[in-house]
Amino acid sequence: MALDAARAIAAAEGLRGLTVRRVAERIGYAPGTLYNLFDNLDALIVTLNGETLGRLSAALAAAATTGDVAARPSALVNAYFDFVEAEPQLWAVLFEHRLPEGISLPDWYRDGLAALVDGAVAALEPVMSAWPEASRRETVVAMWAGLHGISTLAVSGKLGLVATGPPRQLGHLIVERIIAAGPTAGGSFIMS
Repeated sequence: MALDAARAIAAAEGLRGLTVRRVAERIGYAPGTLYNLFDNLDALIVTLNGETLGRLSAALAAAATTGDVAARPSALVNAYFDFVEAEPQLWAVLFEHRLPEGISLPDWYRDGLAALVDGAVAALEPVMSAWPEASRRETVVAMWAGLHGISTLAVSGKLGLVATGPPRQLGHLIVERIIAAGPTAGGSFIMS
């Protein structure tokens, strides 16, 4: 219930709208009651972000089921942008929230993020089979970082300052070029 309320607030207002008091009011609890469920607001936000990453992972896994292996990278890019575009404020919470200094993300969160990346690596393996296995993950992370940058600029309304094409088109360009370039002797990629 608290997580549902936090998700609804974040989807409508982003990180700025998320407070213990607002979440508690939405579900009819006293703010102190939420501390029985979560140690603090940071723990609630980390749980919300972990759930968001889990939903992204499921969306990418569904996109990876396309029978046409050559179309899989495009399907993954589309699924990524569909996800971000559906809930831009909620997506932004993932990257705006910062834990206090000295506090680390929990292991379950790190494991979920690793599983998301590993799922994308596995989905792209058929089109990256010529790549050394050790460099596939690094390359997928580099592609994700590019997609993230594009989507973050798009969500913030800043992409139009430097690009005329739609964000999704730029995302396809990055992924297609990296995969088409293939591995170099050093195991990384080059873009032409």
